[in-house]
Amino acid sequence: MLVLTLVAVVLALSVGGLVIASCLVASQRARVAADLGSLAGASALQDGLPGEQACSVASRVALANGAATQACSVQGETLDLRVRVATALWPQPATARGRAGPQP
Repeated sequence: MLVLTLVAVVLALSVGGLVIASCLVASQRARVAADLGSLAGASALQDGLPGEQACSVASRVALANGAATQACSVQGETLDLRVRVATALWPQPATARGRAGPQP
């Protein structure tokens, strides 16, 4: 009986660790995709593209990095991008926000 209890505890801890690791990986991927996408979009703004095309560039870069775009907005020369990445072992996706543009 003690061995079964010990096996159950080890199994529960292992599953918990896997769930936490899955969430951390998805969170990191979302942050990287949001940062890279917002930088690409802000660069497109600096090159003279209008806001909606810059958001399209940002969304493509985020998608290439495994994230889906939730929202994209342009205020002046600053691009704000929100993305989400599905987690493997958790029902809620990881979300992140990236902002890029010139310093005031």
